[in-house]
Amino acid sequence: MGTTQKIVFLVDDDMTNLAVGKRALSNFYNVYTIGSGQALLALLEKILPDLILLDINMPEMNGYEAIKCIKGNEKTAHIPVIFLTSNNDKNAVVEGISLGAIDYLVKPIVPIKLLIRVNAFFDKT
Repeated sequence: MGTTQKIVFLVDDDMTNLAVGKRALSNFYNVYTIGSGQALLALLEKILPDLILLDINMPEMNGYEAIKCIKGNEKTAHIPVIFLTSNNDKNAVVEGISLGAIDYLVKPIVPIKLLIRVNAFFDKT
């Protein structure tokens, strides 16, 4: 009897961050790399992930705008979101959590730290 891998969406406009994050997680999770907030919302129409790792600072639609759309949609409101950002300002953390994020990770992405935090999230569920 096999177990199905959890689906993780990794959303970032930086290709290096997408590559590092996918490499860190792909042995354990089914990772989709997504380059923008708009592409995230489009993919959510087809696939519902178990977790979204979401960059805040992206052009056109930032992470705050994206999480508002996610949490404002009955179909996707239950999906947990962890922000990934280079902004470690305390106000940014408060804003992200107040919009519905469950955690906040500061970049640059350190592969083992990312894996540990994602594993810890899934261990709690």
